[in-house]
Amino acid sequence: MPVPLYQAKAEFFRTLGHPVRIRVLELLQDGPLPVRDLLAEIDVEASSLSQQLAVLRRTGIVIAAREGTTVMYALSTPDVVELLRAARRILTEMLADQGILLAELRSESRR
Repeated sequence: MPVPLYQAKAEFFRTLGHPVRIRVLELLQDGPLPVRDLLAEIDVEASSLSQQLAVLRRTGIVIAAREGTTVMYALSTPDVVELLRAARRILTEMLADQGILLAELRSESRR
């Protein structure tokens, strides 16, 4: 029996639910990078990064290609960049709304 779409979406978002994975995706927005460059930008152990890259590879969000002795990682589709941009817009709106609420609360407490 096929997995319902809502369940597949939930699995997809669970895959994105780790800070290291999000950071990897952000770094890959500008093009493929080798592991050493990802490690230089992300403050984690090599084994932890390797684990997170494996999760992203298994789900098909990133692809890996060997160039000599170097493994290059890339986003599997430019749609991932759009998803990250949408997340940024949503977060910006949410934080702006919270800022407005906070300002209202502060002005109310001064009365």
